[in-house]
Amino acid sequence: MILPKVRDPRLVTIRRGGTLTDADHRRLALWAATCAEHVLHLFEDAQGSDPRPREAIEAARAWARDEMSMMDARALGGHAMGAARRLHKAPRYAAYAAGQAACVGHVAEHDLGAAAYAIKAVRAANPGVPIAGRTERDWQRRQLDSSIRSLVLEDQARRDAICWSVFTE
Repeated sequence: MILPKVRDPRLVTIRRGGTLTDADHRRLALWAATCAEHVLHLFEDAQGSDPRPREAIEAARAWARDEMSMMDARALGGHAMGAARRLHKAPRYAAYAAGQAACVGHVAEHDLGAAAYAIKAVRAANPGVPIAGRTERDWQRRQLDSSIRSLVLEDQARRDAICWSVFTE
């Protein structure tokens, strides 16, 4: 579970009663796609012939460029999560990261789902490296656009407990 019971209005679009601008919503989607793409090789190494997670990442970016509808991107996100279901450990988490990224257009708070699953994928791929998750988290934070950085960092602190505590490792 990565979505909170109480929504932060800063992560709800203006047209739905929140304060999130379309531009920042798109930046969140692009950041989520970047996080998911960074670990995609962990899925593709195990399931190279399955294009669904890569298609989901591409869908997140296409939605951010206004080249794909939110519904179509969300559907591709669901397909990526379907690719994850029969897998275990790093490949599973990497596919879930891609699926979450594609769903950011639907609910902006899926951005942390993409980031958290990517961190879980790295942890699973490197069980003997205690700092692997923290290294991935720090890499993700360096990818943040300055206009959404404080929003994401505050949201990570707020939702860390429901995101498997991956942001405070």
